[in-house]
Amino acid sequence: MKTIATYDSATGTFTLEKGVWRGTFPIDDLLNWIRFYRQQMERYPAQSASYAEDVKALEALTVELHGRQ
Repeated sequence: MKTIATYDSATGTFTLEKGVWRGTFPIDDLLNWIRFYRQQMERYPAQSASYAEDVKALEALTVELHGRQ
């Protein structure tokens, strides 16, 4: 299932969406969430592909935000 990460500059947050699940977090926590999902990939190898989608979306958002600077 595809994961989508979007940034809201007005609130300083990012939203991660995957299917019906959705979470909004402070942008300052972005790298912590990437780290968390990478750890989940190691802990739960059977679900690694699912977590990889989350990492991919969050890393793409990181690249997008660095391009705006």
